[in-house]
Amino acid sequence: MTVIYAIIALGVLIFVHELGHFIFAKLFNVKVEKFSLGFGPKLFGRQIGETEYLLSAFPLGGYVKMFGEGGFIEGGETHHQQDPEESPAQREYTDEEKRRSFAHKPPLARIAIVLAGPIFNLLFAWLAFMLLCTLGVPTITTRIGEVLKDKPAARAGIMKDDLITAVDGQAVYRWEEFASSIAESKGKPINLSVKRKDKELSFTITPAPRVAKNVFGENVNGYAIGVASAGEIVTEYYDPLQAVVKGTKQTFVVIDLTITSLIKLAQRIVPLDTVGGPIMIAKMAGEQASAGGASFLAFMALLSINLGILNLLPVPVLDGGHLIFYIWELVFRRPVRQQVREYAQQIGMALLLGLMLLAFYNDIVRYFVGQG
Repeated sequence: MTVIYAIIALGVLIFVHELGHFIFAKLFNVKVEKFSLGFGPKLFGRQIGETEYLLSAFPLGGYVKMFGEGGFIEGGETHHQQDPEESPAQREYTDEEKRRSFAHKPPLARIAIVLAGPIFNLLFAWLAFMLLCTLGVPTITTRIGEVLKDKPAARAGIMKDDLITAVDGQAVYRWEEFASSIAESKGKPINLSVKRKDKELSFTITPAPRVAKNVFGENVNGYAIGVASAGEIVTEYYDPLQAVVKGTKQTFVVIDLTITSLIKLAQRIVPLDTVGGPIMIAKMAGEQASAGGASFLAFMALLSINLGILNLLPVPVLDGGHLIFYIWELVFRRPVRQQVREYAQQIGMALLLGLMLLAFYNDIVRYFVGQG
């Protein structure tokens, strides 16, 4: 079932991505010749109108083939040779063909069509996060599970099972809010309102400096009072307006984390052996699906943002690479020379294949060699 869940997750996200390209191509009156889920040999296909809809053998991607494009909009082939009797590739385009051709659209139209794929992935994540907010979000409360000996909280009289209700008069309900308030104190004394059974208590505590690891494994200076969460979880529900606000905030948080992770990876702060591939995705998809529909949807939202951001990287075989070419044309009023595009495509393909091989290698080491 793990593989099935992975195919479902990737299939939905690839469909959403390609749907973005497809819809905007139609909006700009570009003829879409093929819409494929997957790469490689055709498993199933059906012609509906002017477009052939395909299910292809390798489910790790997809493509939209547009008339006059000279290839697939992302990945696959850079130069798709067509039968000259069936296509204008070897002859002059007619006025009608130019009207429906991707290559004959102005740069802004091509930019919009290419950008639509990643944007649709981000929109999917945004909608998913909003839906999750209405379904209920598990939240860790501010109940204390452990008070460390000889730390500021212990010296002030904080005890296990105390519930923090406010920091400096500001109500807190979630552990992350409480931890953030401590960090923002910069070591200045703070007042904690605490509920202990039926009693309401107040404590003044001065957070102590400490060095901790952040999510990327870097040492960061911060402040703490010496307490640990009890791990008590409650489910929070949001009305539609609150869900929009919360879902939007969460989407931007994940986008920021994804971009920061890529930067840290390039700086080698995040080691290359953390890069995962299809096996890692399949394993995570199975685990999240087993945890429930909400967990699986949250996983898909995270994966969708990663897919959208990765496709915007300035690598020629990805959407971001196409955008660079079209932006150049928009600014300098002339297209990038064909030879330059070809060299860039070859370099981009080599980089992409290298990244795929690294991901496969890491997956094999992680799950089969037992070093992960």
